Amino acid sequence: MDLRTSYQQTSHQLSGHGRRNVGVLQQAFADVDPNQASDHYGTGEAIERFEQKLAQELGTEDAIFFPSGTMAQQIALRIWADETENRRVAYHPLCHLEIHEQDGLKELHHLEPILIGESDRLMMFEEVQALPDVACLLIELPQRELGGYLPTFTELEAISRHCRERGIRLHLDGARLFETLPYYEKTAEEVCALFDSVYVSFYKGIGGIAGAILAGPKSFCTEARVWKRRYGGDLIGLYPYIIPADYYYELRKDRMGTYYEQAKAFARRFNALDGVWTTPDVPVTNMFHLHFEGEYEAVAAWIQSVHIETGVGITGYLVPHDGYCSTEISVGDAVGEIHEAQLVRLFESLDREI
Repeated sequence: MDLRTSYQQTSHQLSGHGRRNVGVLQQAFADVDPNQASDHYGTGEAIERFEQKLAQELGTEDAIFFPSGTMAQQIALRIWADETENRRVAYHPLCHLEIHEQDGLKELHHLEPILIGESDRLMMFEEVQALPDVACLLIELPQRELGGYLPTFTELEAISRHCRERGIRLHLDGARLFETLPYYEKTAEEVCALFDSVYVSFYKGIGGIAGAILAGPKSFCTEARVWKRRYGGDLIGLYPYIIPADYYYELRKDRMGTYYEQAKAFARRFNALDGVWTTPDVPVTNMFHLHFEGEYEAVAAWIQSVHIETGVGITGYLVPHDGYCSTEISVGDAVGEIHEAQLVRLFESLDREI
């Protein structure tokens, strides 16, 4: 048995909202009228109602449902590049477009990414001020690859003012936007007001099947709809994604503060263990990176034994580094199904040498 298998066989898991099986879809459709009309190639009540709802929630003029965030964000940056007649766009070295999309922005749109900041920290306002002439700056909130760090809201406001003064469009990679709101103590509309365009995901912290919203001004969204068709994003029916997105959004949007407090509590317990620590030390959202001192084989065997002993899954993967290993914890509904006695046993099992 390997680490992934031992994780999958646990009865409870620390991350997420539970197992992503067919039941996730079935639950979302349980009370849906089977005669309800579906969307049809991007039009119809099912999709338009959800788009209008999210535009209102985000405080934007319009919003478009996309089957994937990768599609939505590449299109957003292309639109801003065309509008400004500038092929350069800026983002952090660990941006999703840079490390997970096989150079899609370069190969499909011939845009030139300018990497801003260092890969081990957030970009700083001074670095934004030093940017050359670019069409758009993308900011990810929170910065997942760094452990979920967030800039202060004051710094975001300064970046927004600077970009508007220079005519640089500001795009929000808000895949986990709703998870940031408890820390900022702001509404989604207040955060999005700093940006020219916004992307949010409905399968990450929300826990839907798939799908994303791209929102912004009317003219921007009109162009984005054309690009969505060009990308093949107007499936004959997107309702299998839209209905779960709406269902789980309503179910979980007001739980983000609870997840955030639970993440901080877990981080305190992990940081009290020898040879274990989190990034950030105190989480600023419901997610954090979890690190274990030791080489991969020893750490994997140790965690696997904890899985078997306690029935609580910590992780199914580890990323090896020089002398330690890392994984990610993202707190959701699954934690609420674990009794405190099980958690006590989990941390007692972890409180021993590898």
